Amino acid sequence: MSEAYLLKTEPSEYSFADLQRDRITIWDGVSNPTAVKNLREMTPGAQLIIYETGERRSAVGTAAVESVDASDPKNPRVKIKAGKPLAKTVTLAEIKANKLFVDSPLVRIGRLSVVPLTSAQHKFLTGG
Repeated sequence: MSEAYLLKTEPSEYSFADLQRDRITIWDGVSNPTAVKNLREMTPGAQLIIYETGERRSAVGTAAVESVDASDPKNPRVKIKAGKPLAKTVTLAEIKANKLFVDSPLVRIGRLSVVPLTSAQHKFLTGG
């Protein structure tokens, strides 16, 4: 598997359903320096898990990186293409309970909005 990341979004601002409707969007406007670094490091074809925050707090769908424009190092613009909804959403409680995520920034740095995933973590989230 190629690289994988989890992208967090507040569904009241931009939900997975919005991404599916739009089919392609630019993922930008991220301000946390670590999250910005993660966006800059993405490459076309990277696999993405879309995680909705707020009341839902669950991984809900997939997407893929189409292109990366890192010409502005403080605001990289990553074009992503919608994938499919996950067969089974995975809640934050389920993620925290899984030993695969014990060292993950997803669990350790709750405010981080762009989180790298190992292939085992991606497989768990997609039910693969």
